[in-house]
Amino acid sequence: MSGNTIDPARFGRVAVVMGGTSRERQVSLWSGSAVLEALQQAGVDAHAVDGIPALLQSLAAKRFDRVFIALHGPGGEDGTLQGALEAMGVPYTGSGVLGSALGMDKMRSKRVWQSLQLPTPAFQQVHDEDTAESLVAQFGLPMVVKSNCEGSTFGVTLAKTLAQVSDGLASSRAIGGDIFVERLIDGDECTCVVLAHDGALRALPVIRIVPKQVFYDFDAKYLSDDTQYLIPSGFSEALETRMRAIALDAFQAIGAAHWGRIDFMVDRQQQPWLLEANTVPGMTSHSLVPKAAAHVGIDFQSLCVSILSSSLDRGAST
Repeated sequence: MSGNTIDPARFGRVAVVMGGTSRERQVSLWSGSAVLEALQQAGVDAHAVDGIPALLQSLAAKRFDRVFIALHGPGGEDGTLQGALEAMGVPYTGSGVLGSALGMDKMRSKRVWQSLQLPTPAFQQVHDEDTAESLVAQFGLPMVVKSNCEGSTFGVTLAKTLAQVSDGLASSRAIGGDIFVERLIDGDECTCVVLAHDGALRALPVIRIVPKQVFYDFDAKYLSDDTQYLIPSGFSEALETRMRAIALDAFQAIGAAHWGRIDFMVDRQQQPWLLEANTVPGMTSHSLVPKAAAHVGIDFQSLCVSILSSSLDRGAST
């Protein structure tokens, strides 16, 4: 289904939900504002709504016909909002309840991928009684300490020393929720966008990410102009093809749908390793989905309309 051939009137009145209360609020506001502007320029009757309570109140009052979800993080990206919209019979963009919940839950995504023999780094859940010393003794160094259900690198620490493991645990425990440690892969960070466009779900060309600093952190993702995004990636054709196939398999394995992003590390032996899925990726000026789409000839306005068109498959609002 092409974003350029849909009558905007088919969408009715659209809520672009953004902001919210997660740690990714600011990123969500940036994403949502960009999407809102693109949809309005395409002739869609789209309006901004900040957060889930305001959205549900508006939907109960029948003010909107469908929802473009631009919320990042817990609440908007983890199946909670998707479940509420399903219960209300309101069409929305992106993955459903299961795909959203699994995509946000890094450990369970990895267990699904392991069951299908898809490559993902070894990991271990952290329990309350675990200390930095016990984790290093059990798991070894280097490792990554991760909060299980956060995005935008919140609660992520690259740890090559005992002190860094200790700091990472303190940071993740301050955030709350489940924590795990993962084998640190030395290599290139990459991403592969998965997008349904013109009726087909496909993996777009791989983007290799080259931050100026060692770690692709929040500043490198959203603020710095020094980060390089290599597309074409520069990998061999065989590796590129393999990564795109793995990304598509990983995306569908967790029940994700319509659009999203699969993040990888590629080690020095050119082995790709799955890190995580993102079912509501960023749509800011620095974001990777628009970059990949542009590379295959899909401009930002067409991209946003195409994503919105996925909601048409979910039926009419009740």
